[in-house]
Amino acid sequence: MSIKPFQKILIIGFVWPEPNSSAAGTRMLQLIRSFLTVGAEITFASPAADSDFMFDVQELGIQKVSIELNSSGFDHFIRELQPTMVLFDRFMIEEQFGWRVVKECPDAIRVLDTEDLHCLRSARQQAFKEQRNFEEVNLFSAIAKREIASILRCDLSLIISSYEMELLERFFKVDPALLLHLPFQLNPISTEEQECLPAFEARQHFVFIGNFLHEPNWNAVRFLKEEIWPLIHPKLPEAELHIYGAYPSQKVTDLHNSKERFLVKGRAEDAGLVLKQARVCLVPLRIGAGIKGKLVEAMQCGTPSVTTDIGAESMHGELPWNGAIVNTPEEIAAAAIELYTNAEKWKIAQSNGFEIIEKFYPRERLQQRLIQKIEEIAEHLQQHRQQNFIGSMLMHHTAASTKYMSMWIELKNKEIN
Repeated sequence: MSIKPFQKILIIGFVWPEPNSSAAGTRMLQLIRSFLTVGAEITFASPAADSDFMFDVQELGIQKVSIELNSSGFDHFIRELQPTMVLFDRFMIEEQFGWRVVKECPDAIRVLDTEDLHCLRSARQQAFKEQRNFEEVNLFSAIAKREIASILRCDLSLIISSYEMELLERFFKVDPALLLHLPFQLNPISTEEQECLPAFEARQHFVFIGNFLHEPNWNAVRFLKEEIWPLIHPKLPEAELHIYGAYPSQKVTDLHNSKERFLVKGRAEDAGLVLKQARVCLVPLRIGAGIKGKLVEAMQCGTPSVTTDIGAESMHGELPWNGAIVNTPEEIAAAAIELYTNAEKWKIAQSNGFEIIEKFYPRERLQQRLIQKIEEIAEHLQQHRQQNFIGSMLMHHTAASTKYMSMWIELKNKEIN
């Protein structure tokens, strides 16, 4: 028996979406809007506290519900809601609520949005910390066991990066039927929009922008401060490097040095405006995973960028990059100076970015891919699950262990209160 998956959707968010703070927030709103195109009734629930910068999902006609971790109150909530599909925002949310969803709504399709592979990001970070090269064998970790188990327990997982798709299928042997490659969903930059963007001559300075709750961004800013900017500043003494990002800590603001023209600006009220005013975006990522919202937004704003192999990973296919992809401090500095001073190369790089947006992130085609894949699973849900025996086995054992741990925590909380 097939179900109508988009009749009633429950999204369980790790946090409330903050599209102006992180790529994860932008990604979540893209998914929500995709589901709204097919008339879905959506409820967004999260155990996170409200934030000053969260998007008001109620503006889109979506019900907003606060839920608690380790609470049977969620069971009553979902039993009454009876969603036809549940979307988990990151594997930690599936771990916490997945078994409860199965218990109360066994026929609901379970979809996991991984955001990026946490086990890949963690392994790269650990390798960097230990001053060694990352190798795939480093992926065998406790985080990987949890994350891959979560993927296997779900009916479908949305994977933002083609490299991560390849890793899951080849390295972790995940059945491709359980995966969908779904990068950002974007509209092309029209000719009129392109003509309205500031020209090369009207722009000045370099910019970095990123959420500082995300370790790769802090690592990149340190790289800029300690090794890259000292090579650029003497060659372009009038240029400034503007560091923007949500949630900067004291260690970030301490890097501010007006004499060196290394300026820490904090949160950008309008990230698009900041990028449109800059001539070059610098994103020297040494760790991380997924695809990078800051680099996509730079392309949308017509701002060429200099980044690394990790920064550009899975972001442009075979298309030429909108700037330069280099890895050493010397290469990054040289490419940055060349883009900053060579108007012809700058304009070519800008055009490359527009082409990437149009051909690699086509909103309508990607929305159709998502909707069609979920409908196919819904049409043959029982067969789909029968072919995923390992997932069913993991759900059986995980439900038991997580259930009793959660019940114990709930009882302890009652005792404390």
